[in-house]
Amino acid sequence: LTTPPPSGPSFQEWTSHMRLYFCGISIACALLAVTSPGTALAQLSPVPPIRALPEEAKWQAPLGGGFPFAHITGAPNQSGTYVVRAKFVPGFRVEPHSHPDTRVVFVVSGTVLIGYGDKFDETGMKPLTAGSVWTEPANQPHFAWAKDGEVELLVVGYGPSGTAPVRAR
Repeated sequence: LTTPPPSGPSFQEWTSHMRLYFCGISIACALLAVTSPGTALAQLSPVPPIRALPEEAKWQAPLGGGFPFAHITGAPNQSGTYVVRAKFVPGFRVEPHSHPDTRVVFVVSGTVLIGYGDKFDETGMKPLTAGSVWTEPANQPHFAWAKDGEVELLVVGYGPSGTAPVRAR
């Protein structure tokens, strides 16, 4: 898995496929962690069998000036495990906010800057590239910025969820 086959896809295509492959493995691990047999979560939220190609996503329009998203399974406003794809347009900023549930977020493409705290502070943000992951612990204020280009994310959580903006002090 370190180099593309000599007669196969281009290096760029191979790299893209490997990114998606490792992202898929990470998602599977996150889902197993949240829904392992024997846990209360597994009994409350069965995850249906789904096989979906990227082009099969049913993107929904942004809500309230937000960003386009596509539900893979479940929904953040419902009880149970959910997986959502999200796209940030270049320059899109997510102001400090928190969620009542813990989330694991994977960067599928692009570079996103992530920070924690109740004030948007570029100096405390870390750039995360495709293949990176971050967590959003329940009620932990955080913020994001697609400063230099489009970003696609995959969000895994357990609902019902919500978003609470952090009020400026």
